[in-house]
Amino acid sequence: MTKTTKKSFHTNTVKKSISVNASKEKVWRKISNIVGLPSWVIDVKKTTYLSKKRRNVGAIRKITFTDGNTIEEHIVAWKEREYFTYIATEGLPLRAYVATISINAKNKNTTQITWQSYFNSKKMTSKQFTEFVNFIGSFYETSLKNLKELLEK
Repeated sequence: MTKTTKKSFHTNTVKKSISVNASKEKVWRKISNIVGLPSWVIDVKKTTYLSKKRRNVGAIRKITFTDGNTIEEHIVAWKEREYFTYIATEGLPLRAYVATISINAKNKNTTQITWQSYFNSKKMTSKQFTEFVNFIGSFYETSLKNLKELLEK
């Protein structure tokens, strides 16, 4: 008898923040361009609109990664100069994925950026899920560091 590893659904959250030496307006201009990801999100080759809408609730984007994978995301909440929330509808090994990128001015020239998400996996082992959670965490961290470098130029 070979031992099989039980696959099940898993839920978790990931939250990463970074402080940047840039005004809230400058940070918002950068992150609210929802197809501007190739300049700061790691491994993104291109991002295109799948909707006529470019900003706010109802805007839809398709992200193409350097490995050829694609993800479709829909903006589901938007508060100008504060945050936006999006859901991934295709392309991840998940049944649910909702993420928010928010900004908070610490003072005139310092802004905190927070990227957090909730997700529920398709059936996978605990080990696979732990690896996925760790991957998302480092993906957010590296991307936020890239964003900081870009904004502080």
